[in-house]
Amino acid sequence: MIPYNVLDLSPIPEGGTAADALRNTGDLAVHAESLGYSRFWLAEHHNMPGIASSSTAVLIGHVAGRTTRIRVGSGGIMLPNHAPLVVAEQFGTLATLYSDRIDLGLGRAPGTDGRTAHALRRGRMEDNFPDEVIELMGFLNPSQPGQPVRAIPGEGTQVPIWILGSSLYGAQLAAHLGLPYAFASHFAPDALEAASETYRRTFRPGITDEPRFMMAINVFAAETEAEARLLRSSQLQAFLNLRSGRPGPLPAPRSEIIGSPQAVDNAEAALRIAAIGTPEQVHEKLQALIDHHKPDEVILSGQIHDPAARLRSFEIAAEAMRGI
Repeated sequence: MIPYNVLDLSPIPEGGTAADALRNTGDLAVHAESLGYSRFWLAEHHNMPGIASSSTAVLIGHVAGRTTRIRVGSGGIMLPNHAPLVVAEQFGTLATLYSDRIDLGLGRAPGTDGRTAHALRRGRMEDNFPDEVIELMGFLNPSQPGQPVRAIPGEGTQVPIWILGSSLYGAQLAAHLGLPYAFASHFAPDALEAASETYRRTFRPGITDEPRFMMAINVFAAETEAEARLLRSSQLQAFLNLRSGRPGPLPAPRSEIIGSPQAVDNAEAALRIAAIGTPEQVHEKLQALIDHHKPDEVILSGQIHDPAARLRSFEIAAEAMRGI
């Protein structure tokens, strides 16, 4: 059995509020811990009416405070939105409060639209992602004599860093720096095989001695296949709405998806790395994906409108993973 993890965007359900979403995230983290999940990661997005995880470090602290064992982290922090020193201080504080339970996954994308990225970054629009990763790592390492700028708390915590990506860029950077790598195959599967191969082939020892590759998988599990596919309709409709410039709360399940046939086909293709169906079907699909791609860890995502159904889906997924 390989480690299995949760990726949560703290979805705001249609008819609900951000407070509902944050409460549901805490409940899911407690449930995931009881089911043997190893990590619970939260993703930074901004100006998204359906996502409540914009203040990611704050929400990580909330989740870590409600749990006792599971690792809690970012999947990820969009580093170009922040000064590396600020991230080091935030995650150094979290690591000081919740010793050896905090992960720091770093992404290069803005996690939002262009105007919002400008509001976040102001004069920091240049792309220096590799240099900023190295600078951040330096702040989390033990300080050096005479070092003029230090992260307090932060220095010496050496919070584990993962590089996140949906293309070969992140795979190459993670391999070059000797860092673990997580691929966003749950929404960008086209480069999955090339990215995993590139990362493993070009990896050189650094922070870790061996490559460590994580792949993301969408999971929608229920007692019947029809119910699981209905649960999944929320994610599919939300994806279509986002791609058509109409982002909003996570839609309630629906039997008919609103969108052109071409748009629906494109969405299905983008979200195809998924395990959907009954406990037996989910186990079979997860087994097949793991056998084919051979990840060192998997991270499971499920944008499900009903909180109880979401808890049950992750419960079924955990049962499936324990059998792999």
